[in-house]
Amino acid sequence: VQLQASGGGSVQAGDSLGLSCAASGRSVRDNFVAWFRQAPGRERVFVAGIAWNSDNTYYGNSVRGRFTISRDNARNAVYLQMNSLKPEDTAVYYCASKALPTNYFDRRLYRNWGQGTQVTVSS
Repeated sequence: VQLQASGGGSVQAGDSLGLSCAASGRSVRDNFVAWFRQAPGRERVFVAGIAWNSDNTYYGNSVRGRFTISRDNARNAVYLQMNSLKPEDTAVYYCASKALPTNYFDRRLYRNWGQGTQVTVSS
Protein backbone atom coordinates (compact mmCIF):
# COMPACT_ATOMS: atom_id res chain seq x y z
CA VAL A 1 0.00 0.00 0.00
CA GLN A 2 1.21 3.50 -0.81
CA LEU A 3 0.43 6.37 1.51
CA GLN A 4 0.51 10.04 0.63
CA ALA A 5 0.24 12.80 3.18
CA SER A 6 -0.92 16.26 2.21
CA GLY A 7 -2.29 19.45 3.68
CA GLY A 8 0.76 20.90 5.37
CA GLY A 9 1.59 24.56 5.32
CA SER A 10 2.68 27.61 7.27
CA VAL A 11 0.34 29.04 9.87
CA GLN A 12 0.35 31.26 12.92
CA ALA A 13 0.18 30.03 16.48
CA GLY A 14 -3.41 29.37 17.45
CA ASP A 15 -4.47 28.54 13.91
CA SER A 16 -5.88 25.26 12.66
CA LEU A 17 -4.73 22.98 9.89
CA GLY A 18 -5.99 19.69 8.50
CA LEU A 19 -3.84 16.91 7.11
CA SER A 20 -4.94 14.08 4.86
CA CYS A 21 -3.43 10.68 4.27
CA ALA A 22 -4.58 8.96 1.09
CA ALA A 23 -3.92 5.28 0.52
CA SER A 24 -3.54 3.66 -2.86
CA GLY A 25 -2.50 0.32 -4.22
CA ARG A 26 -4.29 -1.54 -1.50
CA SER A 27 -6.94 -0.72 1.04
CA VAL A 28 -5.99 0.31 4.54
CA ARG A 29 -9.52 -0.38 5.65
CA ASP A 30 -8.41 -3.07 8.08
CA ASN A 31 -5.18 -1.42 9.16
CA PHE A 32 -4.21 0.72 12.07
CA VAL A 33 -3.15 4.11 10.73
CA ALA A 34 -1.09 6.67 12.59
CA TRP A 35 0.46 10.08 12.24
CA PHE A 36 4.02 10.70 13.33
CA ARG A 37 6.06 13.88 13.21
CA GLN A 38 9.71 14.70 13.07
CA ALA A 39 11.19 18.05 13.96
CA PRO A 40 14.69 19.02 12.76
CA GLY A 41 17.31 17.15 14.75
CA ARG A 42 14.70 15.18 16.65
CA GLU A 43 13.40 11.64 16.51
CA ARG A 44 10.20 10.76 14.70
CA VAL A 45 7.48 10.55 17.35
CA PHE A 46 3.93 9.31 17.54
CA VAL A 47 1.19 11.91 17.23
CA ALA A 48 -2.10 10.06 16.81
CA GLY A 49 -3.47 6.73 15.67
CA ILE A 50 -6.81 5.18 14.81
CA ALA A 51 -8.06 1.63 14.64
CA TRP A 52 -9.76 0.29 11.55
CA ASN A 53 -13.26 0.71 12.94
CA SER A 54 -12.57 4.22 14.35
CA ASP A 55 -13.74 3.10 17.78
CA ASN A 56 -10.29 3.44 19.27
CA THR A 57 -8.10 6.49 18.88
CA TYR A 58 -4.78 7.25 20.51
CA TYR A 59 -2.91 10.51 20.99
CA GLY A 60 0.49 11.66 22.09
CA ASN A 61 0.48 13.65 25.31
CA SER A 62 1.54 16.87 23.62
CA VAL A 63 -1.39 16.93 21.19
CA ARG A 64 -4.22 15.38 23.18
CA GLY A 65 -7.17 17.74 23.30
CA ARG A 66 -5.93 19.78 20.34
CA PHE A 67 -5.63 17.22 17.53
CA THR A 68 -8.29 14.86 16.25
CA ILE A 69 -7.69 11.83 14.06
CA SER A 70 -10.44 10.36 11.92
CA ARG A 71 -10.79 8.07 8.96
CA ASP A 72 -13.07 7.45 6.03
CA ASN A 73 -12.70 3.85 4.97
CA ALA A 74 -14.89 4.37 1.93
CA ARG A 75 -12.38 6.94 0.69
CA ASN A 76 -9.38 4.97 1.95
CA ALA A 77 -8.22 8.06 3.80
CA VAL A 78 -7.22 9.17 7.28
CA TYR A 79 -7.27 12.74 8.50
CA LEU A 80 -5.62 14.77 11.24
CA GLN A 81 -7.34 17.96 12.35
CA MET A 82 -4.92 20.16 14.24
CA ASN A 83 -6.29 23.01 16.33
CA SER A 84 -4.63 25.55 18.59
CA LEU A 85 -1.33 25.00 16.87
CA LYS A 86 1.87 25.92 18.68
CA PRO A 87 5.37 26.64 17.36
CA GLU A 88 6.49 23.36 18.91
CA ASP A 89 4.13 21.54 16.53
CA THR A 90 6.45 22.51 13.68
CA ALA A 91 7.65 19.32 12.02
CA VAL A 92 7.32 17.08 9.02
CA TYR A 93 4.21 14.97 9.52
CA TYR A 94 4.05 11.40 8.24
CA CYS A 95 1.24 8.92 8.03
CA ALA A 96 1.95 5.24 8.46
CA SER A 97 0.05 2.00 8.69
CA LYS A 98 0.38 -1.46 10.16
CA ALA A 99 -1.85 -4.41 10.78
CA LEU A 100 -2.49 -4.15 14.52
CA PRO A 101 -2.61 -1.34 17.08
CA THR A 102 -0.25 -3.14 19.42
CA ASN A 103 2.58 -0.83 20.53
CA TYR A 104 1.16 1.85 18.27
CA PHE A 105 3.70 4.42 19.49
CA ASP A 106 6.69 2.48 18.19
CA ARG A 107 7.66 3.79 14.76
CA ARG A 108 9.80 0.72 14.10
CA LEU A 109 6.70 -1.45 13.79
CA TYR A 110 5.20 0.44 10.87
CA ARG A 111 5.97 -0.94 7.44
CA ASN A 112 4.15 1.56 5.25
CA TRP A 113 5.02 5.25 5.33
CA GLY A 114 3.92 8.27 3.37
CA GLN A 115 6.40 10.86 2.14
CA GLY A 116 5.65 13.50 4.77
CA THR A 117 4.20 16.98 4.69
CA GLN A 118 5.72 20.05 6.34
CA VAL A 119 3.84 21.95 9.01
CA THR A 120 5.35 25.22 10.19
CA VAL A 121 3.81 27.21 13.03
CA SER A 122 5.17 30.66 13.72
CA SER A 123 4.66 32.63 16.89
